[in-house]
Amino acid sequence: MAPAVGRIQGGLVELKGTRWKRHGHDRLYASLPDGTAAGWADLRTGDITVLRAEYRDDVIAVLTHHSQTNPEPVLRETAPEAEAARPMPPPLTPADDLAVNPPGASLHELLHRSGPGPMARVVSRLLRRPTEWDSWRKGLAGERRVGAELNRLARHGWRVLHSIPLANNVDVDHLLIGPDGVFSINTKHHHKKAVWVGDDAVKVDHGKPAPYARKSRAEAKRVIRVLEHYCGFPVPVEPVLVFVGVTDLKVVATQLSVRVYQERQVAALAPLSGVLTPEQVEQVYRVARHRQAWSRA
Repeated sequence: MAPAVGRIQGGLVELKGTRWKRHGHDRLYASLPDGTAAGWADLRTGDITVLRAEYRDDVIAVLTHHSQTNPEPVLRETAPEAEAARPMPPPLTPADDLAVNPPGASLHELLHRSGPGPMARVVSRLLRRPTEWDSWRKGLAGERRVGAELNRLARHGWRVLHSIPLANNVDVDHLLIGPDGVFSINTKHHHKKAVWVGDDAVKVDHGKPAPYARKSRAEAKRVIRVLEHYCGFPVPVEPVLVFVGVTDLKVVATQLSVRVYQERQVAALAPLSGVLTPEQVEQVYRVARHRQAWSRA
């Protein structure tokens, strides 16, 4: 999100204009003093959308003033009948509340439902034969360790969700929501391994490149689509890779758009702020904790 482009005192309240450019969109938001979006203008088409009807005149004044001082299209208010109401998930029920998910809930369920029986586990251990079950078990342990670290950030104003189910039987390991926006966190457990991170590849013990960064970016885009669809304001989401149990983590990337940490380093996110207001944090959290909001993500 770009810095504020100015403030204008309207008839009811002082609004702040903020430029926002992401994924091909170019918008100017008019926000209340607490950061809540009251309306926005599409600077490519010139359309104005009023989100808070009680501030309509002030929103139009702020956005029109910007158009008069910048070489952008002449703004025009979108007809009310052409602007659909902001969608809302259905009422939250206990069955749909993801806030109760412990770290690794999806993997725990998978192990319970599809894991090998006692005899198969004994045989694989005797033969020292790695199985898919071993991968699930290590993944579960890693998510639990990272989840414990993230849960400690609650006292700093952050909200944490675990095992967010998406379509096609995949999930977001952890979602961290707070003053600095949203972080979509992907946990990788590589016990006693050395990890090398470049701009486009991750290598474990000098092995074949793994597409961890690309998949993390794609996951963050899915999260953005869901949250902005229901929230009605820009929700910045950053992808994060957290490596668990590694002996060495070397990041040599110069243009990597994914944050990279070891599990104990996620505490560095705690003091970050300046993106979402407390009210916006709670609104994003209300959407994110609703299972049905993610059903088509």
